[in-house]
Amino acid sequence: MSKARRRHPYLVGNFAPVRTTLAAETCHFEGTIPEEFLGGQYVRNGTNPLQSEAQRDFHWFDGDGMLTGVYFKRIPESPSVQPVFTNQYVLTDMYCATVRNRRLCPIIPSVATMTNPALSTLRILLEVTRSTILIFASIWGLVARPIRRVSSANTSILHHDGRVLATNEVGPPMRVFLPLLQTVGWFTGNTAEGEPGDCERSKPYFGGPGMEGFYKEMTTAHPKVDLHTGELLLFHSTFLPPFVHYSIVPARSSLSPEPHLNQPVPGLTSGKMMHDFGVSPQHTIIIDLPLSLDPSNIFYGKPVMQYDPHGQTRIGVFPRHFPDLIRWFKTAACVVMHTVNSWDEETPRGVQVNMLLCRMNSVAPLYHMGNLDAPGAVNPPDPECRLYYYQFPPSQEGSSSISQQWALSAIPFEFPCVPKHLEMKQARFVYGCSMRNGNFATSHISSYKIDCLVKMDVQHLLLQAKSDPPSPVYGCVDKRSIADILASKNRDDPIRAFAFPSGWYAQECSFVPRRDGKSEDDGWLVTYVFNESQLDENGDAPPSSHSELWVIDAVRMTDVVCRVVLPQRVPYGMHGNWFPEEQIVNQRYVREFRSK
Repeated sequence: MSKARRRHPYLVGNFAPVRTTLAAETCHFEGTIPEEFLGGQYVRNGTNPLQSEAQRDFHWFDGDGMLTGVYFKRIPESPSVQPVFTNQYVLTDMYCATVRNRRLCPIIPSVATMTNPALSTLRILLEVTRSTILIFASIWGLVARPIRRVSSANTSILHHDGRVLATNEVGPPMRVFLPLLQTVGWFTGNTAEGEPGDCERSKPYFGGPGMEGFYKEMTTAHPKVDLHTGELLLFHSTFLPPFVHYSIVPARSSLSPEPHLNQPVPGLTSGKMMHDFGVSPQHTIIIDLPLSLDPSNIFYGKPVMQYDPHGQTRIGVFPRHFPDLIRWFKTAACVVMHTVNSWDEETPRGVQVNMLLCRMNSVAPLYHMGNLDAPGAVNPPDPECRLYYYQFPPSQEGSSSISQQWALSAIPFEFPCVPKHLEMKQARFVYGCSMRNGNFATSHISSYKIDCLVKMDVQHLLLQAKSDPPSPVYGCVDKRSIADILASKNRDDPIRAFAFPSGWYAQECSFVPRRDGKSEDDGWLVTYVFNESQLDENGDAPPSSHSELWVIDAVRMTDVVCRVVLPQRVPYGMHGNWFPEEQIVNQRYVREFRSK
């Protein structure tokens, strides 16, 4: 089927955007809401494009950022709770400009445009020129609202030092305010727009004036927060040498004696697509994929994004505050969109670094998200996406070889979750998304459909690997299929899976711990769920369709303890997070909120 006739897989069904925003809409629920949920809020970030399918190219990464939350509001003078639904756009420069003048949409070229190997150099140059003219015209006050930053803030959401930040890697984080999901302003390391502050504290910590400052504001969509030291760790991947800068922003009451840090990471030779990284208590881990991201390619008739399946992936490990001491380790070509967890381990030979990540052997999904066929050379016959374990030797050994690298399980595993209080530790359990059919690296054009949540006993699987070591790189500890795991009746099975009813699909989950939990997994998983039987005969979601929020027992992985029925559907999106009452109550003061 030609692209002209093929519907975009990320603009149909429950991927299609919603056109209604609601503020504080009360919800009906069934079951029991755990006490730990009272006063807290689950928020999911994701793309909700203003543009329609007919407007030029579109990639799932392009859409305007929309936050969707369920706030478990306490009822005064009562032990009861009322779930409250809110969804709001993140008021970025691009969103506000587009709302004022829809003819500007899209303001910047789609990721699909920049990665499509079939497009001519002239077409891409015209798109880039159009965007440049629009942006400068907006700054000069000729059209719409000034577009000073092109981030859509549509990927993830996190909490650090009294601020809740929405992220996307083509700009700085955007501060938002819970529980009504109001936009505050861009955060560039010292303070956020809309906050009170003196001139000195308002100076940007990363970024700055001019084109170089614009590039240095490109902040990873997955910053890390060390709950022990209070530090916020970020990297900034750019198209200009030295290509990657690395930042640490301490909290006001940080236990770390180190000041702000903003330094280049040596050893990078070109711009790369870097979506995530790893942080342990003592080390930071950068992943250099054979996935180049170079705008200058258009002058040579090449797509901006190129993947070399015959190249190598490099993993750089360095002490947290000393990027100049980086050690590079090489492994087989792969694609890593999300890391899972990293921790240090003291040995007689020194500190060895451990890392879990989601490893794909195919880049095809990045093309499929733009409704593009992947080039044959980057489309392996047996695509897979698995939970992988890596171990790096102590620096004292002087070795440049990875000590251990193999999959923990053969089942599909993506959109990982580690309990926040156990990040950067050797957590026993990690959670993630899986599916009964297909995988996240499928070779044919389709969209992610998550119908299983998985719980992995990492410590058990690592012990199993010690007694029967897998072969390096391509080996696997547990070779069972998802069907085998779902059929298992063993309560001590190191892999447990929760399967949604047929036709029901979920999104990334978050873990909410029990206050006095007796074990690491004593708590609940929370996620948005949609029943696709609501779709019509054309596969479209009618206005009456709705999603639910499910609370699942994380110990047994079999029981849904609560279902919150939402007033409308929640499109399948990117990443979510749980914010306990303490974080909501203690948000930093805001002088003014952004407006359209």
